[in-house]
Amino acid sequence: MDVISDAELMRRVHDKQRFALEELYDRYVKLVYSFAMKATRDEQKSREIVQLVFMRLWTSSLSFDPAKGKFVNWLITITRNITIDYLRIQNRKNHLVDITDFRAVEAAELTEETVIEQLQRQRIRQACQELNEKQAQLIERIYWQGFTLSEIAEQNNEPLGTVKSRLHLALKILRNHLGLAQGGVRDVEL
Repeated sequence: MDVISDAELMRRVHDKQRFALEELYDRYVKLVYSFAMKATRDEQKSREIVQLVFMRLWTSSLSFDPAKGKFVNWLITITRNITIDYLRIQNRKNHLVDITDFRAVEAAELTEETVIEQLQRQRIRQACQELNEKQAQLIERIYWQGFTLSEIAEQNNEPLGTVKSRLHLALKILRNHLGLAQGGVRDVEL
């Protein structure tokens, strides 16, 4: 039996031939899972990311071009992007602050400092909603995931100057939004 190339399998996935997706899954599930596991260190989250990756292959119009590189590198790029998005969404869900958060804190722990900290988180989340998706992702990757500007530029195949400009604009938006929320004070530290 002849082995079907990854590129041909992806072409067949676009034609909605289920066996092609199953074959790609069999070939690459361990790789995708290990990448997700390394990023999340959580089995359940890693399984969810695997499902998202292969669902993306099946449902989107993504097309693999063998002239641009190896399939495995393309698949890992998709996995990385989905993992970043997944972690960003999980982080947002885990850090939502509302009045129920205050109820969860025992009266002895409900100090002025605790209340101020929770309110600051809420303000920062609201400010981040003023950013577009690329700006929010950039802030997440720099400040919470520890990527450098050069690494992000390389991963996105963008010039370093573009990434720097996007960061500058995102920080300006956050500063302005946080400053307005404080009644006009513009020297908020991020």
